Formats: sequence, C-alpha cells, structure tokens
Amino acid sequence: MLWTIFLLLNGLLILMVLYSTRTRQKNEPPLDKGFFPWLGHAVEFGKDAAKFLSRMKDRHGDIFTVRVAGKYLTVLLDPNSFDGVMNDTVSLDFTRSRSQVIKRIFSLQLPSITPSAERQWMEQHFQGLNLSRLCGSMNSNLQKLLLSDPSGCSPSEWRQDGLFNLCYSLLFRAGYLTLFEKRDNATEVYNEFRKFDDLLAKLARCSLRRDESKTVKLSRERLWELLTPGCLRGNSESNSWQQSYHRFLQTEGIDAKMQKKALLLQLWTTQCNAGPAAFWLLGFLLTHPEAMEAVKSEIRGLTLQDTSLQRPPINLLEAHSTPVLDSVLSETLRLTAAVMIRREVVHGKVLQMANGQEYHLRKGDIVCLFPFLSPQMDPQIHQEPQIFKYDRFLTDRKIKDTFYKDGKRLKYYTMPWGAGTNICVGKEFAVTAIKEFVILLLTHLDLEMCDPEDKLPPVNTSRYGFGMLQPDGDLQVRHRLKNTQNEI
Repeated sequence: MLWTIFLLLNGLLILMVLYSTRTRQKNEPPLDKGFFPWLGHAVEFGKDAAKFLSRMKDRHGDIFTVRVAGKYLTVLLDPNSFDGVMNDTVSLDFTRSRSQVIKRIFSLQLPSITPSAERQWMEQHFQGLNLSRLCGSMNSNLQKLLLSDPSGCSPSEWRQDGLFNLCYSLLFRAGYLTLFEKRDNATEVYNEFRKFDDLLAKLARCSLRRDESKTVKLSRERLWELLTPGCLRGNSESNSWQQSYHRFLQTEGIDAKMQKKALLLQLWTTQCNAGPAAFWLLGFLLTHPEAMEAVKSEIRGLTLQDTSLQRPPINLLEAHSTPVLDSVLSETLRLTAAVMIRREVVHGKVLQMANGQEYHLRKGDIVCLFPFLSPQMDPQIHQEPQIFKYDRFLTDRKIKDTFYKDGKRLKYYTMPWGAGTNICVGKEFAVTAIKEFVILLLTHLDLEMCDPEDKLPPVNTSRYGFGMLQPDGDLQVRHRLKNTQNEI
C-alpha cells in the first residue's frame, strides 16, 4: 500500500515538474511562471488580482502570460488591441470556461442551451416595450419598499444603517419582486443570498474552508427551494419574467432539477451588481459634497420641469437627460466595476497588437482582458485615475465620450458592462434601476454620514473579476423621511 502511494506521488511530482518546464517560444508573450510548480501565482492572483496584474504590467508590459493553478493566462492590457480578442469567435471561445465556472459555483449544467439562444431570449425582455414594463415595475417596487417598509423611518425620526446593507437590501428586494414570481419571501431570499454571495469568490477559486463549504452548500440548497416557482409544483399560471424563463428552459430540454438550479444563476446575474454600484455611487456623493450638490441641483431641475411631484421618477428619466448623474455613475463604475473577460484559445492564434507587434497564443491557454486595470485605471487615459471626479465624463454639460491613449482615440475607455457581442444584455435595466434608486433616495430621504469625517471603506480585494467590487466593511449613515420633496 505504501509503495503504491509512493509511486502515485512520484508520478504526480514528475508530471508537475514536466508541466513546469514550459518555456517561452518565439513570438509568444513574456512568460512568468512564478516560483511554485503548478500553483504558480495562484495565491497572489486570488488575494488581489489588480495588485498582482499591475505588478506584472510594470514588469512585462501590456501583454504577458502567467501560470495560475495549472492554467496559463495570457493577460492583454492594451485597450487599442482588445478587438483582436473580442471579435475572434473562431480561435477563441468563452463557452467552455463559462460552463466550468457555472458548474463549480451553481452546481449547474446547461449543455443543450447555446449562448445565442440564451441571449436572444434575454433580449426579448430587456429591450423595447418589455424593458419599459420591467423598469416601471422596478420603480414601483422601489417606491413601495422605500416609503412603506416597516423597517424604514418616519419624518423627523432618524435611523442608522450601513449604507451597503441599505442599498443592497432595497435594490435586491425590488429586483426580486420585479423579476421573480413570489411576493412574500423577498427578505428571506435576500438574507440567504448574502450568505451565498459573500463566499462566492472563494467557491469559484476552490479555496473554501470546510465550515465555509458547508455554509455555501446549505445556502445554495435553501435558495433553490425558495426560488422554485409554482409551475414546478403544478399550481401557477402566472406570466412573470421567471415563468418566461422557465418556459425557455423547458423548450431547450432542461430537466426540472436543473431548472431549479438555473434560477439561482439568474438571481445572481440580475441582482448581484446594482446594490453594490448604488452603494459606491452614494458613498462617493456623501464623501464629496460638491458632487452631491451638483446631483441634487440636477434633480431639483427635473422636478421643477415636472410639476407633478408624485409622478414616478422613471418618467423623469424618460423625459429628461441627466448628464451630471450619468457622469457620476460612469465615474463610479470606472472605479469599482472589475469584470474579467476570458476566452479559451481553441486554435493557435496570432494576435496583432495596435502597435504592429504580433504574438502567438497557444492552444489551451486562457486569454484575459482586465478592463479595471486598463483602460479604467490607466493614467494615460484617465488623469489621476485613483481619484473620484464627478465631472470626468462631462463636457459643457454633455456626456464626454472622447478619450485617447498613445495619440489614438479609444473605442474602449471604460468597460463595466463588457463589450462587443457579449455586452451585458441587462445594461439598460440596471442603469435605470440605479438612477431611479438614487433619485428616489435623494428625493424622499435625508441621508448623511453618522461621522462626517468617515471615509469610504476599502474594497474587498478577493472580488476582482466578479463584476462590481464590494467593500471590506461599511459606511455608517443615518436617514429619515423628508417632510416634503421640496427639501432636496
């Protein structure tokens, strides 16, 4: 028995050594394997991907290959060269790596559903008339929760809360009520979802402790049950967004077990980013009085143009432009949206860079774009990129969309929603929801920091690559209902 174990370990060691002998070939990007065989840079990458990749950029330039837990990742950080990756659907594939992550996080397999079919179904609901209906429903739910929530506040009565919890809770529950069938368990779903979401990055990287693994498993199973629609129990004839998704899964041949699991994927996809985005936006406004006054002034102008103060803000957004709020949102997303775009090299490929250089990409490697680092935090593109500037995306009270690097106008100067054919389908719904929420909050609530000297908490560095960053901590605020909207 001991001899068998010795042979297995010896064989594994040989394989690790052989795999570690990879060397850089002609015309390949700079290779940085790290000190540890197989593991490479996995620990540093998982702990703080932005810090690690920034160090690699300083060492190797705008393109390099690193080893992370047995995988070789070629990271491209020149936005002028992104189209060479974004537009290649022959040599580069995003479905396999996405399917692996979905299986690991959600215990879900959807082999019969093609990305094009899924996207086509999503576009039916997040564009045109259906989008308007969803936005109207979202606005109505936000108003009900904000103004009628028993845990809310009455005029002149201050209540204290963490800003992150306040934003995430309200936007999540409103989104859940808008998209999902059940109306009586939104708070229970939110509380369970937060347990699951807090450990999601660790789950994706297979770095959970035993107790954390148990917590994730129990939360995931509980959410599957909470999200199960009436139709799977045979007692519903509703026509909700959730029901439409259920019918789509049925049409694609997905069995009942996987249908339940797919709902958690959709819950996370549709609800995980708006709350954190609203937290950062309001946090920046609270810690930058000039920006707060500029936004409030714009809102006052909107309500003056619309004399019916009870008219839902969605109509204000439809009828009037909000360049200041748009700029604040764009700046917030530039600073805190940290998606990682991945493609698997399925055929060897020569990548043409904007500067004329060519690099060979090996079959089996992963190509990564990390827009948070570049273009979003690139000082050549955005001056003083670490600093929040509410008017960075404003010029003459209009939205600014002209930015340059190396003398070339950039197509991609910020990428919180991805880009190209795989840009987030729900972008307009999310943007509208965040703006509605901010307008409602500033219109109906007095909101201030408990300690005027407080700073925004740092980011949770383990969340790089998973959409919106989340704070490591919270910002304590107090709030109360205004006596009248005229107090904005």
